[in-house]
Amino acid sequence: MYSKNRERLLKGEVAKAFFDEVLRIAREHDLLSDEHFTVDGTLIEAWASQKSFKKKSETEGAPPPDDPGNPTVDFRGEKRSNQTHQSTTDPDARLYKKAQGQEAQLGYLGHALMENRNGLVIEPRLTLASGTAEREAALEMVKARPGAGRITVGADKNYDTANWVQQVRACGATPHVAQNNTNRRSAIDERTTRHPGYALSQKKRKRVEEIFGWMKTVALMRQVRHRGWERVAWMFTWAAAAYNLTRLRNLIGATA
Repeated sequence: MYSKNRERLLKGEVAKAFFDEVLRIAREHDLLSDEHFTVDGTLIEAWASQKSFKKKSETEGAPPPDDPGNPTVDFRGEKRSNQTHQSTTDPDARLYKKAQGQEAQLGYLGHALMENRNGLVIEPRLTLASGTAEREAALEMVKARPGAGRITVGADKNYDTANWVQQVRACGATPHVAQNNTNRRSAIDERTTRHPGYALSQKKRKRVEEIFGWMKTVALMRQVRHRGWERVAWMFTWAAAAYNLTRLRNLIGATA
């Protein structure tokens, strides 16, 4: 019995059930918006060092390191990518950088679908890090949202691509995406930006950074202490549930 319960815990079933229960409480108190949402993603650093990121062909039959605790590794002149290299500490971690000019790090991508009324997480999701993972996860979360009415989805400039905007519209949502006009044409035109709701969504969407900031500092998700996608996803779900529970304490207490 213990082994079965432990396996369920690792798969995230318990964490998901707890998250859903917190959302149920929020719905009972009419604290969730059914019309206006925000999507975003953030880098979650893996519990693995850059030195563990080695060529896949070198992971087998390699000589023992000069110092097992802190081996000497020379990266100079070596091109490293997720196609040719893999972390020996956490094979699921991917080399990724959130923006140009930043240092690439081993990690995962954490995603959140936030409702705009009170800034609560509707769905947390963890994926392997890639250049398209943020938009792919966001689209999946929008499609899986509760309810069938038309909604708005706020997002930052990273989501301003013609394909993503088209797919979001196809699933019954209006993309309130920040325009990216730097040396390109934005996929969001005046038909969207002229409405007052667009400006309001742009203001509200910034609250999603509060979620990620809380999860990384209070919930210790800046760099996880677990290895493997399954365990990290489990911890990310727990962190999102804890954030919602903290917000509920304040929101319900203010109206009591």
